[in-house]
Amino acid sequence: MKQRKSLSKHFAVCINNRGYPASLEMHKIYRVLPDEDAAADGDIRVIDESGEDYLYSAGRFVEVELPQTVRQSVLHAA
Repeated sequence: MKQRKSLSKHFAVCINNRGYPASLEMHKIYRVLPDEDAAADGDIRVIDESGEDYLYSAGRFVEVELPQTVRQSVLHAA
């Protein structure tokens, strides 16, 4: 059985918002939700500017590991 990682530890930075300027901001940190089916298709599920989770091409993002203080700050701002 695969171990699920904590939701609070998954973040990605948008590096391409082409076609989605209202939904994704360049260089912004987004919270990533685990979705194995999406990942298998080359997609990533993020909570975008609407406050809802949507699928985008994983190539639009770079996943990052945030220091604990930054991670807590980002989660509290959401």
